[in-house]
Amino acid sequence: MTSILPQEIIRKKRDGQALNAAEIETFIQGLTSGAVTEGQAAAFAMAVFFKGMSLDERVALTRAMTASGAVLDWRDLRLPGPILDKHSTGGVGDNVSLMLAPMLAACGAFTPMISGRGLGHTGGTLDKLESIPGYQAQPDVALFRRAVTEAGCAIIGQTGDLAPADKRLYAIRDVTATVESIPLITASILSKKLAAGLQGLVMDVKTGSGAFMETLDGARDLARSLAHVATGAGLPTDALITDMNEPLASAAGNAVEVMNAVKYLKGERRDPRLHAVVKALGGQLLALGGLVEDAAEGEAAMEESLASGKAAERFERMIALLGGPHDFLSKAESLLPRAPATRAAAPDRSGFVERIDLRAVGMAVVAMGGGRARPQDRIDPAVGFTDLAGLGAEVGPDAPLAIVHARNEQQAAAAAAALAAAYHIGDGPPPAHDPVIERIAGAP
Repeated sequence: MTSILPQEIIRKKRDGQALNAAEIETFIQGLTSGAVTEGQAAAFAMAVFFKGMSLDERVALTRAMTASGAVLDWRDLRLPGPILDKHSTGGVGDNVSLMLAPMLAACGAFTPMISGRGLGHTGGTLDKLESIPGYQAQPDVALFRRAVTEAGCAIIGQTGDLAPADKRLYAIRDVTATVESIPLITASILSKKLAAGLQGLVMDVKTGSGAFMETLDGARDLARSLAHVATGAGLPTDALITDMNEPLASAAGNAVEVMNAVKYLKGERRDPRLHAVVKALGGQLLALGGLVEDAAEGEAAMEESLASGKAAERFERMIALLGGPHDFLSKAESLLPRAPATRAAAPDRSGFVERIDLRAVGMAVVAMGGGRARPQDRIDPAVGFTDLAGLGAEVGPDAPLAIVHARNEQQAAAAAAALAAAYHIGDGPPPAHDPVIERIAGAP
């Protein structure tokens, strides 16, 4: 059989023709082995960026990238429940994974959650968890499997064995202005999820000023692509479009978001919008995994996992199994790193929060060292914001925009000024709205 040359595959896509599965597999195999050069990979990415891909092509690309490395298999463990997970496109104050994974575990699911680090204005789940003393975000496979088996959930980082083609292609896309391609975003996200051996997935696609997809139409296109491609590749998947025009949690940073999650699990404080999104994602996942009849029953089960204390127990067990303290929930306040300088961020005027440039809020955390401008940058886990005001909140001299947690007074003052510039204050509150905007089923 004559081999298919990479340049002929690029030429075909450049001219707007559909690639077949064999051509896509050949190209991805070459990308993994090194037979495809960086120049050819860049040309392929640009051709896809401009010409797009059909649903069949996206499914073939996702499957080929999944097959480029190891695929986890949980069947030998005979786990008494479905393997479920969620993925978020990221935002500010989005610490959903920290609560969702143990809540799902308390409801009978098993959640091997492979998460990422923050880059740009969005926070990363791994960075948050690494603010916990001793937590191993990159355990070996044996410890990962043990944590999933015994706690019902484990949140770790991607290993080099999972979807290596994605790692190479993403690095090339990042420097060739081809990141914003829905077919390539779809294959990048889903290849890692398929490699995790999942049986059900729910996508949380954000839209708004703090989201990757700022417009609802863009979020809808991405959500449909993710749900339909994953389902077509054999992973039952639904998508929820959720609002990111204001912080999801009232905290933004690393240790402060972990503390927010601890208070949520213990019932001390549950931000209403955050709670609504956690329940909606969890309810959908439990229904997708066959543990309940429908999403409404799933949401009730999620509530019960909190009321019974079982979700909190699962979270603490996961932390301990992955190297953290055995009594983390009771000692979190003293164990988590704390910033030495705190101050209230005052608004420019009294009134109601009318609009928030949420990307600017995220970048204010980055400027304090709580995020990365470059992948190699080190994180300061202690800095961030707490008590962040949401849309419609009344603010003034006695009701600040947030409490700033900074490394020093100068940094705190700069962060407070950045917040004041990001918040737009009006004379009356905007109308309230549901943070869950739309649900998209995986079957086209």
